[in-house]
Amino acid sequence: MSKHDLNTAAFLQCVGSLLDSREVSSMKQWRHHFSITCFQHSLFVSYVAFRLARRLGWDYRAAARAGLLHDLYLYDPADGSAHPGNQCLDHPEFALRNAQALCPDLSDKERNAIVSHMFPLAVHLPRCREALVVNIADKVCATLEVVHLYQTRRIQRWLPVNAHS
Repeated sequence: MSKHDLNTAAFLQCVGSLLDSREVSSMKQWRHHFSITCFQHSLFVSYVAFRLARRLGWDYRAAARAGLLHDLYLYDPADGSAHPGNQCLDHPEFALRNAQALCPDLSDKERNAIVSHMFPLAVHLPRCREALVVNIADKVCATLEVVHLYQTRRIQRWLPVNAHS
């Protein structure tokens, strides 16, 4: 079995049931960064956070789950009536609320990673290594998406599941 296959299997053990959920699948309807959906972005962040945490010997399950759920806000971000203020600052709170409803067993690490992923713009600080790794993965992935490097076949092949389905 190749290293990629081993990573894929371990990643899917962490997030497989979440990927099958109606809530996570519904993220496919919302645009996030240009032509990238919220689902595609969250899957990308989840896998990068998983790989970083695993490489560093940290809690890669928490990093993968929090990465997948960090933008589970479940509304159209372009609709100003869907959230009370600034989308950039509001959505981590909405994502945490939705993630807790979907996964009542969220760990403290997962909750902190979700609510603090917009640091340093948001008020919540990353309080654990896993929150830090999700924060970094989010910034790296968003940058690649905004400069249109996410669409390269190499990155898409690197992801363990089809982000475009």
